[in-house]
Amino acid sequence: MDEVTVVVAHSERATLRVGDVFLKVDADQARIDVEVRAMALAPVPTPEVLWHKPSVLAIAAVPGTALGRLGEPSTAPPATWAAAGAAVRKLHDAPLPPWPGRGRSLDELAADLDGECTWLVTNGVLPADLVTRNRQVAEAALRPWTPVFTHGDLQVDHVFVDGDEVTGIIDWSEAGHGDALFDLAILTLGHEEHLDDVVAGYGTDVDLDVIRAWWSLRSLLALRWLVEHGFDPFAAGCEVDVLRSRM
Repeated sequence: MDEVTVVVAHSERATLRVGDVFLKVDADQARIDVEVRAMALAPVPTPEVLWHKPSVLAIAAVPGTALGRLGEPSTAPPATWAAAGAAVRKLHDAPLPPWPGRGRSLDELAADLDGECTWLVTNGVLPADLVTRNRQVAEAALRPWTPVFTHGDLQVDHVFVDGDEVTGIIDWSEAGHGDALFDLAILTLGHEEHLDDVVAGYGTDVDLDVIRAWWSLRSLLALRWLVEHGFDPFAAGCEVDVLRSRM
């Protein structure tokens, strides 16, 4: 009999695995609805939706293994990272989905960044010079962009590969209209050594300074949430190390 494995769980959502079936339980039904719609539209491999009911989505496991994990070295060769970049480009070239997504406006991002930086320093979570430096770096991401079909949470362990082939991209609840460079930044967060490979596969000129700015911006905005939900951004290779690498 298959065991029930808790993949991730916190106050907002939980993912359970039973054999080759994943059950995603989410307090926000809108996230499940977006995930189902996005997987139907995305021109890249996605999990098979088995069924979905209020608050629960059942999907089949995708073949292959995760491209990598935050805080751990990736054993995937450059060609595999390039294949991931090519898959992201295919997504970004697709027509925009009919919903805008859950992203924040530039003004909202700037306000949230100011608030989180103040909180990090006031509460002694990070040294002021580390926050100030990354706040300066992050400003390059706060510029107008042309919206594309973005995944919205393209963490490295959401991309599954087999050899040089992308076999599945999971967790589409944040998909919508967004900045192409944000997806590339989240994919390479904590794996800066593979940025050139991803960009080579993506196949067009990108502003590397903006990608690095998104690394700082995303890490600064995520720290409080991660701490409050039981994650450790201070672990080796994770968000705090990403911020330190900008010094």
